[in-house]
Amino acid sequence: MVLEKLSDSLKNTLQKIAKSLFVDEKLINELVKDIQRALLQADVNVRLVFDLTEKIKNRSLKEEAQKGLTKKEQIINIVYDELVSFLGKEQHKIDVKQKPFKIMLVGLFGSGKTTTAGKLAKFYTKRGFNAALVGLDIHRPAAMEQIEQVGKQANVRVFSDKKIKDPIEIWDKFSEEYWNFDVLIIDTAGRDALSKDLINEIEDVNRKLQPNENLLVISADIGQAAQKQAEQFHKSCSITGVVVSKMDGTAKGGGALTACAISGAPIKFIGVGEKIDDLEMFNPAGFVGRMLGMGDLEALLEKAKEVMKFEEAEDLGRRFLKGEFNLIDLYEQMEAMSKMGTLSQIVEMIPGFSQLKLPKEMLQVQESKLKKWKVAMSSFTKGELEEPEIIDGSRIERISRGSGVPASEIRELIKQYRQSKKMVKMFKGSKGDISRFMKKFGGKLPMGG
Repeated sequence: MVLEKLSDSLKNTLQKIAKSLFVDEKLINELVKDIQRALLQADVNVRLVFDLTEKIKNRSLKEEAQKGLTKKEQIINIVYDELVSFLGKEQHKIDVKQKPFKIMLVGLFGSGKTTTAGKLAKFYTKRGFNAALVGLDIHRPAAMEQIEQVGKQANVRVFSDKKIKDPIEIWDKFSEEYWNFDVLIIDTAGRDALSKDLINEIEDVNRKLQPNENLLVISADIGQAAQKQAEQFHKSCSITGVVVSKMDGTAKGGGALTACAISGAPIKFIGVGEKIDDLEMFNPAGFVGRMLGMGDLEALLEKAKEVMKFEEAEDLGRRFLKGEFNLIDLYEQMEAMSKMGTLSQIVEMIPGFSQLKLPKEMLQVQESKLKKWKVAMSSFTKGELEEPEIIDGSRIERISRGSGVPASEIRELIKQYRQSKKMVKMFKGSKGDISRFMKKFGGKLPMGG
């Protein structure tokens, strides 16, 4: 996941609390030191880290456990609450209220503005809006070519002109066509530094376009430097929010997140991967929930709504919970889940699942593997598909010869099936959570079986 090292450190710290026989000041001090170490390694500002952990320590020592909670549960709850506040506390959603709704992206060179523009266009398209991209970066070589490419990936219209060297002139050229779209994502020029020329150009474009949202795109790998950048852009360009890009696999992401959160510019989206769909609305509560292994059902709900109808989700959930599925069911389930993201991304959203330490090979199933498995399954007999338990070594060799898929891949498919059966037994304990999830999705999940 995003900030995986930080997440693992925090989860291990909370596990230490959960497994302790009793809670005393010594244990709380150890908790505080562990959290400090984890956050500092994620490049969070030293002063902010000590302010946060001081609050956690004081509350843990002074507050009595709430009704229905043990002292250990109370401390874990305090850590969760303080981390949520630390990252901005509330979610800041963008409501598309008028047509066309204009979202302008600003930022320094290399921050990922153009890629983010495509992700935003895809984000709104999946939610039923007719979106388009507008390319106003007249300075960077190949900027117009890149926005055309991301437009194709997002399958949206792109307004740009390589010959015109004035962003306002480009905007005016297509002005009569904008009314055909619900959302316009506007990509602007960046610079190597926050120069006066850049600010003047952005201010001119801002006055002309009068965007509904002015989002600053900041790369997560700049760490704590994000705070100064966010504050300067906020002062000069009246930004309404921040998109933190390149959050996947960066140790400095914690610094960028917390720096933006205290700069006065709320984080509205985070980029969590390289694919066109890898963009999420930033929700501090859900983000912290995932980091601590508590899950994020709201984010799971969002992803589910993007890729499947309620009836499909209901059928998928019913068969999964009953645990009475065969290889065909397994493939269909995994194919549906792959549309929502990687299995590891999905599992971390299910409360408690990230703490089960499921085998990585089970969570890192790639689309290429699913395709190979589908080819292999074409050489299975009807009996083998319905009762995979009968498949032995000789049958695997026959299937391999018939499908052209290596025997090792077929063994992995069988292994995946058996692991999934085991996982279902653990999943049944989460019926309450999944039931609430399905009710939010639009109906009730049958709990029989």
